[in-house]
Amino acid sequence: MLDLDLISTSLPGKPCDGCAKERLLETLHQFAESLGEAIDAKDPCTRFHSEQVAQVSSAIARDMGLSDHDVRMIHIAGHLHDIGKIGIPDAILKKTNFLTNVEWEHIRTHPEIGAVIVRPVEAFSAPGGVADIILHHHELYDGTGYPYGLSGSDIPLGARIISVADALSARMQHRPYRQGARFEVAVREIIHCSGTHYDPVVVSAFGEAVDRHGQRILTG
Repeated sequence: MLDLDLISTSLPGKPCDGCAKERLLETLHQFAESLGEAIDAKDPCTRFHSEQVAQVSSAIARDMGLSDHDVRMIHIAGHLHDIGKIGIPDAILKKTNFLTNVEWEHIRTHPEIGAVIVRPVEAFSAPGGVADIILHHHELYDGTGYPYGLSGSDIPLGARIISVADALSARMQHRPYRQGARFEVAVREIIHCSGTHYDPVVVSAFGEAVDRHGQRILTG
C-alpha cells in the first residue's frame, strides 16, 4: 500500500477534522484537474491526455485493492504527471517531425521539473506521494527508463501505475508523424511489455480493468 497519509499535515499547527480534510483534498483535486487541462491545451495532439491518464490509473489502482485515499492521490498524480512540460519550449512540444537527440534531452527533463513544481505542496511531498510519482513516471520496470534508471519495486507504486496509463493514452494519440493506435492494439502492446517496461502486477490489474470497462476506462 502507498504511504500517503498526508492530508493530516496539510494545515501545519492546526487540528483538521475529517470534513476539513475532505474539503482540502477536493480543492487540491480540482486544482490538479485544471492544471492538467492547461498542460494538454499547449498541444492539440494531447487533448484529454491528462484526464485519460488520471481515469485509467485510478481504475488500475482500484483493481489492485488500494484504499480510496490512495486511489484518489494517484488520480491527482495522473492529472499532474506532465506538469513539468510547462518548462519545455513550445517549439519542441509542438514539433511536427521527429525530435533531435538534444530535443529529446529537453523532453526528458519534464518529470524532474514537474516534481520540483508540486513538491512545495505539503500534501504531495511525502515519500511515494504525488511529487515522487511525477518524478518517476517514465521509469521502466527493467531499469531502462528515466530520469534515474530505477527498476522493479524501487519505482514508487503510483509511478508504476501511471506509467501504464500514460502509455495507453499516448499510444492512441495521433501525431503529425504517425497515426495513433486503436485501443485494442495499444492494450496488446502494453500487455506484451509486461515484465520489461511495466510491472506485471500492474499490467494484470490493467487487463482486468479493461476486460470490465473496455474503452470506457479512458473516461471513467
